[in-house]
Amino acid sequence: MCTVSFVRVIDAVIITSNRDENIQRENAAAPDFHILSNKKILFPKDARAGGSWYAASDTGVIAVLLNGAFKKHIAHPPYRKSRGLILLDMIEADDAISFFKEVDLENIEPFTIILLQPGILHELRWDGATKHQKKLDMTGNYIWSSATLYADDVIEHRHALFEKFIRSSAGITAEKIQDFHAHNHGDPENGFVIDRKTGMKTFSITQTVVSKADISFLHYDLLQQKQFKETMPVRQAIIKNVREEN
Repeated sequence: MCTVSFVRVIDAVIITSNRDENIQRENAAAPDFHILSNKKILFPKDARAGGSWYAASDTGVIAVLLNGAFKKHIAHPPYRKSRGLILLDMIEADDAISFFKEVDLENIEPFTIILLQPGILHELRWDGATKHQKKLDMTGNYIWSSATLYADDVIEHRHALFEKFIRSSAGITAEKIQDFHAHNHGDPENGFVIDRKTGMKTFSITQTVVSKADISFLHYDLLQQKQFKETMPVRQAIIKNVREEN
């Protein structure tokens, strides 16, 4: 929920997320299937609030959460509802974008949600006062870093590392992206896998490979050194051919 990348390959898109938390926080439950509003949804469940930072639906919708919006904010708990529960409400909804437009976010902590719908990619932000919705080019590659954990110059450096990886990697695969997310790149404070003296640590890496027919879901628990893999068929084709989009 603190670093997310979106990479387009020839026949799929790949969304990868690193979850950074304080070591005092309880570890999340392993990913599992849940039936919400007649949808089959796969996600790891947060032990504290019962929400999630990464969810995939058999309707071809992927929703990934980052803490904060555009800049670091001062937290004012208690909040009315967990951001992780908002994410599950969104992916459960018949229309996730309509849900975002209509949901009351008063007294909800700022967040960013990367939302993939069939052939459509959105960046959704709540800054504590205003909702921001941005449609992104599905043929692009993107990376996001949580504004609550990373300063602007660090975010720019991480973006540069990502761009270098994209340019220098011939034949990008899910495994190569996973490996990129699994290293600190020489900086345990601000790399992609962090281990800070403050107790902030990367707990897990979650990745989906979304193709026309199915979603491959990989979750690696770095604390327990456990891996979860599952493939979920989707109800409809969810990735358009790049030629069709152009």
